[in-house]
Amino acid sequence: MKLRVERLNAWYGAARVLFDVEFGVEEGETVALVGRNGAGKTTVLRGLTGTGGVRRTGSVKVDDVETLGLEPNELAKLGVGLVPEGRRVFGELTVRENLDVAERLVGVGGGARRGRAGGNRWPRERVWQVFPMLERVQQTKARWLSGGEQQILTIARALVSDPDVLLLDEPSEGLAPKAVETLVDQLLTVRRSGVTIVLAEQHRRMVEALADKAYALERGAIVWRGEPSELFERGRPGPWPIGSE
Repeated sequence: MKLRVERLNAWYGAARVLFDVEFGVEEGETVALVGRNGAGKTTVLRGLTGTGGVRRTGSVKVDDVETLGLEPNELAKLGVGLVPEGRRVFGELTVRENLDVAERLVGVGGGARRGRAGGNRWPRERVWQVFPMLERVQQTKARWLSGGEQQILTIARALVSDPDVLLLDEPSEGLAPKAVETLVDQLLTVRRSGVTIVLAEQHRRMVEALADKAYALERGAIVWRGEPSELFERGRPGPWPIGSE
């Protein structure tokens, strides 16, 4: 098991928002966390990484190494990359400089440094190949990019550290349908590279195209798990017909 989460609980201040969340992700697998706004998807990713001011208990293991007490920079060196919600780019830096900063934080070629066979999967040349738009605008300040371009930059910025596990928080949020389709194609390429992915997402097309398994959350707890095709067939009306079993 590449990533194993057991009895993960989380609080913002005195308010408990996650309740014994448990799931596992095999190496190279993509798992989707789905649910309505406020269900707890983002908090699960924050619980995995210790970001966003969340307090947590439980166990989060990557390659059987307990990570719950690690700082985010230590997690990055262990091979965990996070793409947070909200497209948090460095607006006054160019696209190239955004990628340079990410490389310097953990050292260029994270996979090679961790001793993984095959070395770095995401040298700059491959980033340009998978995200050609970024190469064209590499000298442009990030604040001048469109929303879709900024989202792609945040994903590329996570990839240049060559993560083994990539956590994606609502990558389709606010994107036009055409931009979502482009992003799905690019993330399929990322998936084929062998990266293990945890995807917090509400967009049906993205979940069905990328995920091997899905976990539905309500009020901070997992209420259903199975294949994405089953998720969307289950019986409740509304934008997310997730089961309550």
